This record gives sequence, C-alpha cells and structure tokens, in this order.
Amino acid sequence: MEFVILAVVIALVAVGAISGLVVSSRKKKQLPPTAPPSTPTITAPPAEPQVGEDAAETAQEPRRTIEEVGLPEAPAAPVVVGEPVAPQAPAIEVPEPTAGRLVRLRARLARSQNSLGKGLLTLLSREHLDEDTWEEIEDTLLTADVGVAPTQELVDRLRERVKVLGTRTPEDLRTLLREELLTLLGTDFDREVKTEGGETVPGVVMVVGVNGTGKTTTTGKLARVLVADGKSVVLGAADTFRAAAADQLQTWGERVGARTVRGPEGGDPASIAFDAVKEGIAEGADVVLIDTAGRLHTKTGLMDELGKVKRVVEKHGPLDEILLVLDATTGQNGLVQARVFAEVVDITGIVLTKLDGTAKGGIVIAVQRELGVPVKLVGLGEGADDLAPFEPEAFVDALIGE
Repeated sequence: MEFVILAVVIALVAVGAISGLVVSSRKKKQLPPTAPPSTPTITAPPAEPQVGEDAAETAQEPRRTIEEVGLPEAPAAPVVVGEPVAPQAPAIEVPEPTAGRLVRLRARLARSQNSLGKGLLTLLSREHLDEDTWEEIEDTLLTADVGVAPTQELVDRLRERVKVLGTRTPEDLRTLLREELLTLLGTDFDREVKTEGGETVPGVVMVVGVNGTGKTTTTGKLARVLVADGKSVVLGAADTFRAAAADQLQTWGERVGARTVRGPEGGDPASIAFDAVKEGIAEGADVVLIDTAGRLHTKTGLMDELGKVKRVVEKHGPLDEILLVLDATTGQNGLVQARVFAEVVDITGIVLTKLDGTAKGGIVIAVQRELGVPVKLVGLGEGADDLAPFEPEAFVDALIGE
C-alpha cells in the first residue's frame, strides 16, 4: 500500500514539472522583443536587385529613389541588346554664296597685304625720287615675289609717268599705282572656271599640284563653290598614293551631297579618273572634279603617269579645265613647280592657296607671267568657304588700300 502511494506521488510531481516547462515555453514566446542596445548596430545597405531574382522577394523590399538605385525609374524606350544601330547620314551643308565670301576675303586680303602697297606709296611720295629711291622701289617689288622682269617693267613705267605727272598728290599716286598694277595682272584674262561640258558629258575639271599645296582640300572647297552655284558634282579620288586622301575627299563631298568615286589604296589613278567621269555621265551630273596625286615634280615617272590620267579621261571627251594648285607662300619655288607641270599637261588656270599671312602677293603677277594663264581662284584661310574667284580689281585695291 505504501508503495502504491509513493508511485502516485512521483507521477504527480513528474506531471507538474512537464506542465511547468510547457507554460514557461509559451510565456517566452509571448514576451515582447528585447529593447535595442543603447549603441545602434550599423548594418550594410540592402543589395540592389539583380536580374533574375524572385519577384516576391523584390516586392517585399521598400521602394527606393532613382538616386539610390542609380537607374532610370522608367526608361523612355526599350533597348534590344545586340540590335545594330544604323549610322546617321551626315547633314548636308549649304555652302556660302560666292558673292558673300568675296567681300569677306577682300577684307582679309587687305589686312595681310597692305605692306606692299603702303611701302610703294610711301616711296613714291618722297619729294625727290633719286636713283636710291627707285632701287628701294625695285627691292620692295622683288621682296614681294613680283619677279625680275615684271618688276623692271613696272619701275620703268612708273618712272615715265611720274616724270610727266609732275606734282604728285597721294590720290594721284594711288591712282597711278593702281593702273600700273592692273596692267601687270591683266584685266583681259578669262578667269571663269569652265564647267559646261557637252550635251551628254559633264564638265570635267582635273586638279594637279605637288604635295603640301592643299590640292585635295582645294578640290573639296571647289565642290562647295560649284554646289553653291547650283551645280551637281561627282568627285574622283585619283590620289591613290597618299594615305587617307580618298577619305578626306569623300568627307568634303558628303558635306555638300556630292558622290565620291574611289578605288583601292595604291590602285591605278587613271582607271579611277575614267570611272569617275563614267559615273558622272550615268548620273547626269553637271561637273566631275578629279583630284590627282600630289606627286613631287622631281619624279619624272610620276609626272608621266599624270599625263596618262589626262589621256585616259579624254577618252570620254575633252577636259574643260586643268587647274594647278600652288602654295603662295613658296614664292619663286612655286614657279619651278609650275614650269614642270605645264610641260606635262596643258594648264588652263591657277589656284593660289594660303594667300594670306606670310604670302607676298606679287606671286600672282609672277606666275601669270611665267605660264601665260590666269589665276582663277584664291584661298585665304582654312575655312570651308575660304576659296573664291580671283578678281584683279579687288586684289589691287586690297594691296594699296582704298
């Protein structure tokens, strides 16, 4: 009997202990979370959502600003990865009209060339024109690259007219010098660039010159002049010896909407020139401009090849113009170049580039006298529209001042 009572007591104690554990466990679950410590714990910011994360997890994260995320909240348009982007065609420019650029170039020429005219007027204004003074006048003209023969001719005529004139006012001297300089330049030359062509063949202009004269750039600028005059132009990149010459010419053409015919680097220049004229005929273009290689005038073989280009192009029809590009800053050395080119091809006109700054305007007189052909175009700067028809009257007025 005592054993039974002892077993019951032990059972009751065990049941009570188990119940206490259960109640204690429940109370621990119902207790509020412990207060944070007085010093806050710094945690790292949540990572930015990555592509492919579970949508539900992303939805539970608090919304962040654009500045926090670093991405646009709503892109303007979806972008397809890997889709090729079509290159945009260059905008077609409208070249400056010829009349407008003539006024600007005339003012620039006047600023850069006044030293020649002012020097001559100062010498001629002396009260006594003795032999020393006339020698100074000759030196002034020779320094300006007028050339020996034209200088002597001008001085002789000035001597005679000053002697007859007697009293010399500044205005009289300016008129006298203007008339004599115009006589040397020649006002009866036809300075128009011929681009008419025939009924079925466009006008063909061939541009020649040595390296460094700005020949390819001049061809591109001439295209702008023609486009400004309302003509359609095809460019022939026959300079296959100079690296990137075709690229340079094509860039000029694209700016005014002119197509460029080109071939592989080192290809046959005559073949490319022939194809350019052929393309101009097919397109019904008004003018074809052919840029030739800037060959050194001392390399006879290359000069012979230039003659070949001319002969091949003439299978389509006669050339309208062969323009020789000369750097005005080279002075008398430019005359050497002119002579050699004139022996190979029939030069019909001259383009003088860089006729500003250090250029000595007398080269215009000298080169015309040497070749017997007119200066038709002049370039007075690096701008795209710094090429204009040459006007003797404007040139002389810029030299002596108005």
